[in-house]
Amino acid sequence: MDEAFKALADPGRRRLLDVLNERNGQTLRELCAGMDMTRQSVSKHLAVLEAAGLVTTTWRGREKLHYLDAAPINAIAERWMTRYDRQRAGALADLKRALESTPMHEFAYTTYINTTPEKLWQALTEPAFTRQYWGVGFETDWEKGSPMTWSENGAKTTDPGQVVLESDPYRRLSYTWHTFTPEWAEGAGVDGGTLAKLQRESRTKVTFTLEPHGEMVKLTVVHDGFDPGSTVLAMCSQGWPALLSSLKTLLETGVPLP
Repeated sequence: MDEAFKALADPGRRRLLDVLNERNGQTLRELCAGMDMTRQSVSKHLAVLEAAGLVTTTWRGREKLHYLDAAPINAIAERWMTRYDRQRAGALADLKRALESTPMHEFAYTTYINTTPEKLWQALTEPAFTRQYWGVGFETDWEKGSPMTWSENGAKTTDPGQVVLESDPYRRLSYTWHTFTPEWAEGAGVDGGTLAKLQRESRTKVTFTLEPHGEMVKLTVVHDGFDPGSTVLAMCSQGWPALLSSLKTLLETGVPLP
């Protein structure tokens, strides 16, 4: 949290977060175009934000994309804004208003796991692992373009739109999100009104990027393609941090979180 506060102390870095909040997943060139700074200054500010966990990055071909990671900001909000009235939280008011007024349309999360890329890939793809920390099993050959069947809470979900988008073993994996069926909703305890909202929204996709980081692996998860005001985004933003924490615990201790 100290690193996050230090990063937020600079108005230029706060402006960069505002720009990413307006449109997530931008390149350095795109960010420079919207800032009254040199390319070198923007690059330095991004490095500070990334070190503080406020920005996470992933590669799309030769392009490095930058995403706002709201986890540290949420931690600050829970620690300070929920315990004191808004007037006492004046130092964060501008950022808070920006986050509230422009809804994010992507979810990005980065974690570091003490494992190998091979074991992490196995944990992301093999049902014997995914069922332990996620409660989900995938039936697919993990080839690009292949269909996927999701098994969760006793319900199997199949649909032509559920496909593997990218599959580069031990480096990058991407697939479309599952279809929201009445059978899935019943198993997941989702009411009919919420299911109707979910079914009206566009199909989203999730991308996992694995990067060796010393004796650890840096795992970046980007879930995007959400509609404005998305119910799916609200649900996934709460689910992903817990799910990835359980994945990390499983790989590092052999036992997932409860």
